[in-house]
Amino acid sequence: MLKQETSSINNQRGFTLIEILVVVVILGILAGIVVPRLLGEPEKARRTKAEVQIKGLEEALSIFKLDNGYFPSTEQGLNALVEKPQTGKIPTHYRANGYIKKIPQDPWGNPYIYLSPGIHDDFDIMSYGPDGATGGDGDDADINSWEIE
Repeated sequence: MLKQETSSINNQRGFTLIEILVVVVILGILAGIVVPRLLGEPEKARRTKAEVQIKGLEEALSIFKLDNGYFPSTEQGLNALVEKPQTGKIPTHYRANGYIKKIPQDPWGNPYIYLSPGIHDDFDIMSYGPDGATGGDGDDADINSWEIE
């Protein structure tokens, strides 16, 4: 009787960190679509969506580091989360399906900027915002990983 109870307990499975990450990214994307229509502040919603996407990328990078002992280099870029790098330091414990399915573009259709090692942290992720240029004020201000709470 005890052996049967033990095997049924072992068959139960919780959520993996990747599954939770996917849910968070999906919720962020939905928030980015729904919030502008509800609030009438599309630019604010795009900035929130960018922050959520950056947080999702940070989580995937943390999992990459847990598996491999380091963050991907700037040269390897965020693409190292999708497919195993073939240049620079090659990860030895890379997950078969990568860490995310694809690298999102920021809400304005531009790629995120990734630096590792970063200027402000182990790595920096940036979106230049709607103007696509570094700097800017107000709605054109950059969104930076080290400034997101």
